[in-house]
Amino acid sequence: MFDQLKNLGSMMQQAKQMQSRMAEVKEKVAEMRVEGIAGGEMVRVEATGDLRIIGVHIDPSLLETGDREMLEELVSSATNQALQKAKEAAANAMQEVAGGMDIPGLSDAMSKFGLGG
Repeated sequence: MFDQLKNLGSMMQQAKQMQSRMAEVKEKVAEMRVEGIAGGEMVRVEATGDLRIIGVHIDPSLLETGDREMLEELVSSATNQALQKAKEAAANAMQEVAGGMDIPGLSDAMSKFGLGG
């Protein structure tokens, strides 16, 4: 019985440490910047690690072509690439926080949010 209480105390301590580290990682992830590129760098989309689009750059020559469909496809492609990179960066940061801790259900939870798996 004392071993179980000792294990519970250890798990509680680990949970507190994890919570503190998660708060740090959340800030770190929000500050991360990634970029998606399409059309030979004619379209660039910048996103944060917490999946916010913070910038879109479209080369002026694309606007001059008048090809709206192509522009839409390039923006979509660059955005999807930026978001995928952001998810991967966030997953890597989360893995660092876990630091090898065997937390039941962590991998499943992360994969549900697109953060690994």
